[in-house]
Amino acid sequence: MSLDNAYELLENSVVYYRGEPVGTAAAVDPSPVAANYHDCFVRDFVSAALVFLIDGKHDIVRNFLLTVMTLRGQQPVVKGHKRSMGLMPASFRVYESNGGEEITADFGERAIGRVVPADSAMWWLLLLRAYVIATDDWDFVYSAEVQQCIDQILELYLRETFESAPTLLVPDGAFMIDRRMGVYGHPLEIQALYYGMLITAEELLAHSGGREAILANLRIRIEGLRDYVRLHYWLDRHRLNEIHRFKGEEIGLEVTNVLNVYPESIPDWLDGWLDERSGYLVGNQGPGRVDFRFFAQGNLLAILFGLASPHEAQGIMNLFERRWGDLIGEMPVKIVYPASSGKEWMHMTGSDPKNVAWSYHNGGNWPVLIWPFVGAALRTGRFEAAERAVTVLGDRVRADNWPEYYDGRRGSLIGRRANFFQTWTASGLLLAHGILENAEARRLFERFTFVA
Repeated sequence: MSLDNAYELLENSVVYYRGEPVGTAAAVDPSPVAANYHDCFVRDFVSAALVFLIDGKHDIVRNFLLTVMTLRGQQPVVKGHKRSMGLMPASFRVYESNGGEEITADFGERAIGRVVPADSAMWWLLLLRAYVIATDDWDFVYSAEVQQCIDQILELYLRETFESAPTLLVPDGAFMIDRRMGVYGHPLEIQALYYGMLITAEELLAHSGGREAILANLRIRIEGLRDYVRLHYWLDRHRLNEIHRFKGEEIGLEVTNVLNVYPESIPDWLDGWLDERSGYLVGNQGPGRVDFRFFAQGNLLAILFGLASPHEAQGIMNLFERRWGDLIGEMPVKIVYPASSGKEWMHMTGSDPKNVAWSYHNGGNWPVLIWPFVGAALRTGRFEAAERAVTVLGDRVRADNWPEYYDGRRGSLIGRRANFFQTWTASGLLLAHGILENAEARRLFERFTFVA
């Protein structure tokens, strides 16, 4: 397939600050788009950054890392609170001021719901590792500014709270699903990113030396998070039968139903959806609560970072192949399955008209998810599935002018309110194609060997 149009869109999206490239705009649609789609979003830039690194265009990634690092800790705070210097913005914008250029950061105050992003610093740290893997520029990582930034990120994300679990607690709308969707608590995508961030920090700090106490704590946290997610988030036929026969309200330390999950919470659609070879990590887990929905990004990142065990990784990919029409459809990949509708949709989303059933975050199909899908498929030996998904995406997304997302049970309709010429739609395809052709490129984001 021709990728020239994707590269052209990517190049047109580059944001410059005082003559230097510092990121990419979310969309370059010539028609009016949402006001903040001219911003460079931290999470959106990651797929573009990986493409730039594969192509040897390192400067823009280094500039981005520096720019975001200088913007951290500038969030507005409520009176009586203080800023956390480890918090990074959701996005930034370059604008003209007094004949020159300035940058302003958005920490969620311009976003829907005004939620502070929990994932930005995690993506930043993952991208820092990718940059150093591609360039061997350890001097950049060793610099006092970057070392201080890593310390401040860890101080924020390892801070003690009222939580008794090793997972990270976040509000609704704090990551890729950035509108109300019932994902408050301990959503899988955040746990996968958190795990990736922790193993990245361990790797980067181990190279810098003199951090034995921090490294020892990181290893404990990494192991605790990995074991907890594998135990409490994993769902297959065997586990489903266990939950189906759970006894509620068990008291004491030696109990089976540790989180007091009631069997009545199992949704009807799960009956028969899994076979004996498939399984997945559920979308959310907490006291008395399991969100049984399938969240693609969290499951795929869990494979890429090694949060999922080898057995679980194979089970997830078996599920994709078994339920291809549900999870891939006509435009890879569906972000959440199944969609919520009716009263459930009203209560879960606050009657959000953009998140109606089978649209946007609520069961829409997002082309950008092609790159983690291809990465996960290749990591588990599913080369044919990776090729098939890229072929499905193929020339259609280009013919449709690179929409942000697609609607419908199978993703056959261009998103009703999708922006066109979406940068990460193009960069996702370029990255997926690049890692299909170049196995070495997967080192930029794929983490270590699987830990059984």
